[in-house]
Amino acid sequence: MRIIETDAAPAAVGAYSQATTNDDLLFTAGQIPATPDGELKNETSIEEQTELVLDNLRAILEEEGLGLEDVLKTTVFLADIDDFDAMNEVYGSYFDENPPARSAIEAGNLPKNVSVEIEAVAARS
Repeated sequence: MRIIETDAAPAAVGAYSQATTNDDLLFTAGQIPATPDGELKNETSIEEQTELVLDNLRAILEEEGLGLEDVLKTTVFLADIDDFDAMNEVYGSYFDENPPARSAIEAGNLPKNVSVEIEAVAARS
């Protein structure tokens, strides 16, 4: 196993890594709407939060020479399932061709009172 770290996404704050890989598969930690310098954007719309989360995921993937097209599976955690349609519209603009498998669940209290958290599993082609 190898740890993935990039300054282009928020640093891990705790006993976890931004991502790990075995050189075939890459697993990201759940990303929340925070800027690469750690500024939390939990007071913005679900659309803005989703964009920032997906930008963070893309930055982590790019650190390993991968892109969103390499994602096999995502898990979307929503504080309120009523935000699904708005999140899905933004999500669809990032995964517009050959979208990965996905689960989306209402998780209740997410870290730092954010509205969305997304994790991903990607594979090298």
